[in-house]
Amino acid sequence: MRFVDDEGRARAERARAVALFRYGLIREAADPGLSTKQRGRAVRALAAAEHTDAFGARVRISRETLDRWIRAWRAGGFDALMPTPRRLAPRTPAHMLEMAAALKRENPARTAAQVAAVLAAHAGWAPNERTLQRHFARLGLTGSPGATPKVFGRFEADAANELWTGDALHGPTVAGRKTYLFAFIDDHSRAIVGHRWGHSEDTVRLEAALRAALAARGVPKAIYVDNGSAFVDAALLRTCAVLGIRLIHSKPGQPAGRGKIERFFRTVRDQFLVELATPGAAPVTDLAELNRLFTSWLAGVYHRREHSETGQPPLARFLAAGPPVLPDPGLLREAFLWSERRTVTKTATVSLHGNTYQVDPALIGRRVECVFDPFDLTDIDIRYDGRPFGTAVPHRIARHVHHKARPETPAPPPAATGIDYLRLVDAEQTAAAVDGLRLRYADLTGDNQTPGQLSIHDATCEENQ
Repeated sequence: MRFVDDEGRARAERARAVALFRYGLIREAADPGLSTKQRGRAVRALAAAEHTDAFGARVRISRETLDRWIRAWRAGGFDALMPTPRRLAPRTPAHMLEMAAALKRENPARTAAQVAAVLAAHAGWAPNERTLQRHFARLGLTGSPGATPKVFGRFEADAANELWTGDALHGPTVAGRKTYLFAFIDDHSRAIVGHRWGHSEDTVRLEAALRAALAARGVPKAIYVDNGSAFVDAALLRTCAVLGIRLIHSKPGQPAGRGKIERFFRTVRDQFLVELATPGAAPVTDLAELNRLFTSWLAGVYHRREHSETGQPPLARFLAAGPPVLPDPGLLREAFLWSERRTVTKTATVSLHGNTYQVDPALIGRRVECVFDPFDLTDIDIRYDGRPFGTAVPHRIARHVHHKARPETPAPPPAATGIDYLRLVDAEQTAAAVDGLRLRYADLTGDNQTPGQLSIHDATCEENQ
């Protein structure tokens, strides 16, 4: 029957889509070249992040599930990642489903409830409404009558710096830690205007990539990003507001418009990351080397090679209309300051991230704006109603750097003192004479005993004597 064939094909396509999602997620963690510890770190990082599944939903995958997928892929390859098909026999008679589909096609305005009512009047029984809804969805009979599917046309900005698209790519493990690439692509030229590899997928690393892009390539009219935590942070909103950039977020589950940056990331995987993983290639030891190699690849390969869509090298197309107008350095610095609002206490102080600052007494009881560099919390500018009110005087400083401004590399371990306290105590006790107050443990063990075991019999005999 035709509807059975259609349903089988639809299920097969869904299963393949799910398997592709699972494979893409575990591909790097399942690399046979990783050690057990490296694989554990990779799986924990995947479990801690949020992902977009095969059907556009944002999901989190537990570590146990990821481990199970890796084992399945190793044992049975790609096919083992497909979800197990249901073995239950359909409970609704096939002829009833065919008649329901015929009624729906006859009049697409009929709802599932109305089709059920017609079937009940005609045959004396009908499947429930939810069963009919699922059946219509499998056959593509849902949606408004006469409505045409939404078509996403091919879009390209008319000029350079009209639209940038930003996104993040999960990269390789460097120095034992996962890496992430933040990149911005110019929609018109396909030039990569800014990029940065970092160990965190956060606002600080995002702003590092964007600030370099603005300083070198000018200010775009709009930036298009997704809804990741780094892209919805208040710091990015303030940056765009100060520079007059329109910040656009894609609708959740509808990533249309980010195809160019996704295509670039595929090029990164196929042409850059694959070379890092080639046997015999010198391993990348730190982020500085990774960023240097990536910058060289961009300048020497990607930006010089003719793009398949535009027919021009990306950088040449970006500069075709002349060098871009660069922003004023002072304005650029202002754009990347962070801002938070606080209410001034009766003692003319404000608290910010565990620190206390003295401000102008005229601001007591008012809600002021604290503007600061996240890497230096000792210098806070106070503003009220858009007007500057001087610099806050540090009163008690417990934190010098914002908690989001984590360093790329952890602090080195403290230097060893070379003092072995327990060995010192042991040496002292060994050298001491045995007297009524001191007793060496070695004297309590006999030759025929297990080392460290006290003979209760010997001790009892000594007490009796």
